[in-house]
Amino acid sequence: MIPETFSVSRRDALRLLAGGTAAGLAAGLPASPASAAARAWSVTGRSATSLKPFDDALKRFMQARTIPHASLAVVRKGKLVLARGYNWTADTSFAAGPTSLFRVASLSKPVTAAAVLKLAQDGKLSLTAKVAPLLGLSTTADPRLASVTVTHLLQHLGGWDLDVSGDPMFSDRAVAAALGVPLPVTQAHIIEYTTRRKLDHAPGTTYAYSNYGYVLLQKIIEKASGVSYASYVQSKVLTPLKIKRMVLGRTGKSLRKSGEAPYFSQYTGKSVIDTSNSVVPFPYGGFNLENMAAHGGWLATAVDLAKFTTLFDAAGVLTSASISKAFAKPSIGVNSDGWYYGLGWQVRPVTGGRNTWHTGSLAGTSTLMVRRYDGLSWVVLFDQRDDASGLNYGDIDSQLHTAANSVKSWPTTNLFSTYGL
Repeated sequence: MIPETFSVSRRDALRLLAGGTAAGLAAGLPASPASAAARAWSVTGRSATSLKPFDDALKRFMQARTIPHASLAVVRKGKLVLARGYNWTADTSFAAGPTSLFRVASLSKPVTAAAVLKLAQDGKLSLTAKVAPLLGLSTTADPRLASVTVTHLLQHLGGWDLDVSGDPMFSDRAVAAALGVPLPVTQAHIIEYTTRRKLDHAPGTTYAYSNYGYVLLQKIIEKASGVSYASYVQSKVLTPLKIKRMVLGRTGKSLRKSGEAPYFSQYTGKSVIDTSNSVVPFPYGGFNLENMAAHGGWLATAVDLAKFTTLFDAAGVLTSASISKAFAKPSIGVNSDGWYYGLGWQVRPVTGGRNTWHTGSLAGTSTLMVRRYDGLSWVVLFDQRDDASGLNYGDIDSQLHTAANSVKSWPTTNLFSTYGL
């Protein structure tokens, strides 16, 4: 089977990171990468001998890129069959396991989309609702903003294009300067800044990946539910699946949660979370993670996100009608090779069904979540997305498809209960 087209995912990952690696390079402050010479390989968690191709793939991939930590979970027909932590490091102060927390970056978007679908399903929100009146946004700068709908935001059709005007989620200093406010800027500042500017496209006419659109979805969830974004997601989406470990992350290194992976990057930059202008490792202040909650701020374990993928396998938290909406073709934006962005998922119709997936990328984070047409799903989380090798991190996609296709015998046990799910 031809794997997911990761060239698309790489492009979207770069768009996510107008302030990630690119900003680190612009700062001209590379940090010395850790030496691989003293590193040791270790694996934790549960699997089966027949699933060794997955272990082999992770070992090759991580060692080639000197990635310190990773976690992988594989589901087959609703059953968790592999739950692993992988470590390639000389530092024994942290060892990744199946329940280690990682920043998941844009794997947050399918979670946010599920919350929106749940609100719509419960009659608390219309997917065709106009965003500007719902959130009280001024349309003075661009009257076209009045026609942006909730669905436009979900499908990246709202009219904001980071290739044209930049990504406001990585423009903290520009936002602060324009509004005359100190760092750190807030989501309210970012919304005010962006609302004062013209859209790059007429709503509904151009697919352009937009982190900012998902910030507006966060505010819509809060408006429609009457509770905080995190509270709604946890109570209405995660808790019914017995997922209890997921939580929104924090920017500062000292604010890591118990069991959370450390994050690594070659690059440093000036902090955007205070006014000190201090130079920090890029994952710990080169961007403001708190502002990215709905589009890139969740912490999760691979096992928990693997359980999350099962939400879309059968009616439960979401009805079959809501699940169908998540993967329906948008009015525009179907690519020449057949993939499109649905409601929080990239979708490719294939013989026998459809493959759906999402990637995530931040300095210190590279993630992938895949649901295949044949009942296989997997989630892989890394705590690094750049290194001196220059190798592509997106290559893990095809390598995991290859590993899955080489498995001759699948275990029938279900490990979810082992990890409290």
